[in-house]
Amino acid sequence: MNRTAFQGEKGAYSEKAALEFFDKGIELNPCQSFKEVFELVEQGTCSAGVVPIENSLTGSVHQNYDLLLKYNLTIAGEIYVRIVHCLMALKNIKLEGIKRIYSHPQALEQCQEFLEEAKDIETVPTYDTAGSAKILIEQNIKDGAAIASEQAAKDYGLQILKSGIESNHENYTRFLVLKKENPMPQKGGKTSIVFSFKDIPGALFKSLSVFALRDINLLKIESRPLHGSPWKYFFYLDFEGSLEETASRNAINHLKEITTFLKVLGSYPKAEF
Repeated sequence: MNRTAFQGEKGAYSEKAALEFFDKGIELNPCQSFKEVFELVEQGTCSAGVVPIENSLTGSVHQNYDLLLKYNLTIAGEIYVRIVHCLMALKNIKLEGIKRIYSHPQALEQCQEFLEEAKDIETVPTYDTAGSAKILIEQNIKDGAAIASEQAAKDYGLQILKSGIESNHENYTRFLVLKKENPMPQKGGKTSIVFSFKDIPGALFKSLSVFALRDINLLKIESRPLHGSPWKYFFYLDFEGSLEETASRNAINHLKEITTFLKVLGSYPKAEF
């Protein structure tokens, strides 16, 4: 079975990420929520799931960081996708007649400069970029437009009023590929972990020092609230190297001596950007 779950409708950017990562030889399973993606993979209904984790303009997708902690899945890979937002509407509709623009909140944020220039037009948040395109067709909305991908316009038979409306054209989203289990790369690659520690002086410094002592390059650190314990945090960390490498294993074993909780989220090949 090579069935891959993604959040959104046909034409979503997550679908594009899945097709590019797996080279199109897969069966796709659209989901209404990120949580559903995690559930389908954990249950074995799907062999893999693809979710966004961060965008170069708007930052991290916090919900998916929380879901990585909750579900017993492993990160099997990553891929970067260039995001090009298009404004689309029903056939024969003019830009001057648009009163509302539908899209996912992150897409609306990424197109903020364009939207600020479009005075007197209401923005309507939806659950998905491609889903907003689907809404136009299903509800026959003649005074509305959607922000989605070029592929979504093709899939739903919409006309593109304007392409490349994102505020910054260096707009990329990093997607993670999730599986129940995955063989680690023998060398190189990237490892993601999450940990927490007692609130004592120098705890974070000591935690990060285990990597500096071994010349391991840190790629990202992200903090998230520890639910049920106000003002305490989990720390998500990406670093270069596989747990098949001695230096990485030693760093993790050293970190276990300092932290009160540690979970390895996965070792996987590092995507080219």
